[in-house]
Amino acid sequence: MFDLDKWQEIFYTIDKNRLRSFITAFNVAWGIFILIILMGFGVGFQNGIKNEFSDDATNTMYFWSGRTSVAHKGMQPGRQIKFNNQDYEAISERIKGIEYLTGIYWVQGEFVVRYENNYSSFQIRSVDVDYPHIEQSVLLDGRFINAKDLKEKRKVAVIGEKVVEVLFRKEDPIGKYITVNGIKYKVVGVFNEKGVEANQYMSKVIFIPRTTAQVAYGGGDRIHNIWLTVGAATVEESHRIQDEVHALLAERHRFSKDDKRAVSAFNRLEEFQKWMGVFDGIRIFLAFVGILTLVAGIVGVSNIMLIVVKERTREIGVRKAIGASPLSIIGLFLMEALLITLVSGYVGMILAMSFIETGWLTHMMVSLGFPETFFVSPHVNFANALAATLVLAISGTLAGFFPARKAAKIPPIEALRDE
Repeated sequence: MFDLDKWQEIFYTIDKNRLRSFITAFNVAWGIFILIILMGFGVGFQNGIKNEFSDDATNTMYFWSGRTSVAHKGMQPGRQIKFNNQDYEAISERIKGIEYLTGIYWVQGEFVVRYENNYSSFQIRSVDVDYPHIEQSVLLDGRFINAKDLKEKRKVAVIGEKVVEVLFRKEDPIGKYITVNGIKYKVVGVFNEKGVEANQYMSKVIFIPRTTAQVAYGGGDRIHNIWLTVGAATVEESHRIQDEVHALLAERHRFSKDDKRAVSAFNRLEEFQKWMGVFDGIRIFLAFVGILTLVAGIVGVSNIMLIVVKERTREIGVRKAIGASPLSIIGLFLMEALLITLVSGYVGMILAMSFIETGWLTHMMVSLGFPETFFVSPHVNFANALAATLVLAISGTLAGFFPARKAAKIPPIEALRDE
């Protein structure tokens, strides 16, 4: 294998047939380049899908009220459905399989919020204890709203990072009081949200207890939305929970269980599974294209080796006539094939890895119209890239075995007659 004379002969042969050697090497390098780029694309797209769902729990369901669309038990369509605190309690007590549950009373518009001489406009969102588990809120300091806050309708607030930056500057906000349209709230916590886009918006929000907002802003017992998570439920189990919640609300508000406009729902788990199904299809397609790329590279090497054998038939006859063994002839061709495929495969791998890691792949996808949030952090594990390169190199070398074996079987007299 490490016979210096053989290697010198191999390098001489490659140099003598530069164009042929270049075409073979280019096919191999291009094949591995495309394969690794496809691997990186798959990872980037998968990360993009996960990023789109990272702002909230993937097993979340959202319910909101609307108007009835069909007559029911003597009542005409067009009736406005309004959720209330009792709906929240009924769902909490009667529906099995719910992990976290929160009611949302929307406080419309922005409010002037003041701390000492600093003030600005921020949104108020009224929530329950379970809210941070549903919307992936991360507590940075203090605590979140608790059951006692809700029961006693306490005037407490959990504020976003941007609120701290604007109102408190470098001062610790915990325990301080902010004034919202003349009402004082004690700051008990600071939060942010997972996901860059979500946090840019939510960092300007102030959370207060739902029951406090209902009293302070004239909501009575009204709830606008009901959000919940379903734990480790399957899509089928989430459908069962969704149907049970809808049926319970239909019973309480006296509308038809088949009326999907009276109460609408969005099943995030179902949506997530759909997207993952799309990704699985894309991954299969990419794998198929990758396999075709490998096969094309292998076939290319095999074809070139067939040409090499044809061109060097007379030389093979001379070698056999002076005593060269069939094994040494096969080894010579395989070493040449291995050298070309290994070196060119490595070059293709390095170029592809550089293209991905330096951000050129992301830049290219964005320039083609892909939203940045749908294509995030493409990368390829070096071990996987190296394995793919070795597979192509070994496969290409093995592809050269058959032409080499054919060459070794040519009788010396016949080979010497070849012109």
